[in-house]
Amino acid sequence: MLDAPTNLDALWLPFTANRQFRATPRMLVSAKGMYYTDDRGQQVLDACAGLWCVNAGHARPRIVEAVQKAVATLDFAPSFQMGHPLAFEAANRVARLAPGNLNHVFFCNSGSEAGDSALKIALAYHRQRGDAARTKLIGRERGYHGVGFGGMSVGGIAGNRKLYGNMLGNVDHLPHTHDPARNAFSRGQPEHGAELADALERIVALHDASTIAAVIVEPLAGSTGVLPAPKGYLQRLRDICTAHGILLIFDEVITGFGRLGASFAAEKYGVVPDIMTVAKGITNGTVPMGAAIVSDTVFDAFMQGPPEAIDLPHGYTYSAHPIACAAAIATLDTYAEEHLFERAAVLAPYLEEAVHGLRGLPHVTDIRNEGLVAAVELEPRNAPVSRAYEVFDRAFHKGVLVRYTGDTIAFSPPLIVEKAEIDRIVETLAELIRKVA
Repeated sequence: MLDAPTNLDALWLPFTANRQFRATPRMLVSAKGMYYTDDRGQQVLDACAGLWCVNAGHARPRIVEAVQKAVATLDFAPSFQMGHPLAFEAANRVARLAPGNLNHVFFCNSGSEAGDSALKIALAYHRQRGDAARTKLIGRERGYHGVGFGGMSVGGIAGNRKLYGNMLGNVDHLPHTHDPARNAFSRGQPEHGAELADALERIVALHDASTIAAVIVEPLAGSTGVLPAPKGYLQRLRDICTAHGILLIFDEVITGFGRLGASFAAEKYGVVPDIMTVAKGITNGTVPMGAAIVSDTVFDAFMQGPPEAIDLPHGYTYSAHPIACAAAIATLDTYAEEHLFERAAVLAPYLEEAVHGLRGLPHVTDIRNEGLVAAVELEPRNAPVSRAYEVFDRAFHKGVLVRYTGDTIAFSPPLIVEKAEIDRIVETLAELIRKVA
């Protein structure tokens, strides 16, 4: 274990107020099970599954052993015109888990790469079919699909876009689904808002369906503050896309691999997209990995022409990296052996009841939850630091790691969480919410 560094200047941390961090750093040095250890020796309850990704908890023996064996056996293998057994095994395992006819897996290294890969595949699909006029991409306000230019363009979080000038052209956005006037303090999917999907019909009328390639949405928008899709909304999007020949992409980077109590949100809600992006929980956060999972229809469109021709001129040096594939296989084994997706479904009502117990505390304006993820929104204040950031910072020093975004506190614990740990998370939040002015 390394000692805590004395010079913090060389590293530029992502999505971080770096000067603020250097003044009061939060340093993690080890992790096991549900807990991190910080550089002061404090145990920190991980209420965030790392960054929505450590779904099976930290340092799980099967995954550790698989990674150690892989790095000693095949440390790297190229994926351009080459393959290795772990890549095909990992793809088969992921495809078997995916719903419907999502049977083909294109590996990459992150949710951002998965998002950009899915968008490129969607555009190329229509061109392969001789429908090259379909070049428009439709995202959603408050959506997050990574930090590549494609993902930022269809994404809808202003703070992630404003520094970078021009985005991709030919992009439009659906309205977001956050409707606190009708849906505040919803338990699970909100009752109101399915009709917001009808905005896609207006976009189709504006641009003409023959110009639209794909629609991309998160079944539960995570990074913007935990916004579950309203009841019926996803099915309505599916119906409109099908009617107009538009591909539907679900970004399941957060919702995949048990977070909502099912393999994927698509499975839970009974709505199958044409392409699904995943990352995070695919390797339990152990090794970077992402994937775009595509339907038979999409894949088959590329399997035309001369067999020696490259069918998709796209990929990454580390696509299907052997160590990532080993981690993915061991992760899926761990989920299955311990029935963690089913466990999340059983625990979800307990988490729901606990977090909604915060209703009525000072400054709490909304509470949202679905599966093993929840958010508490606090009233904004006129100060450089939001109440949510203050709760996040104080919670860490009390030994509980939560997330914050704007005025929202979010938590999404590993699926191995115990009821007593859910109680501790919520009790810590209650104590600190009462204290912030």
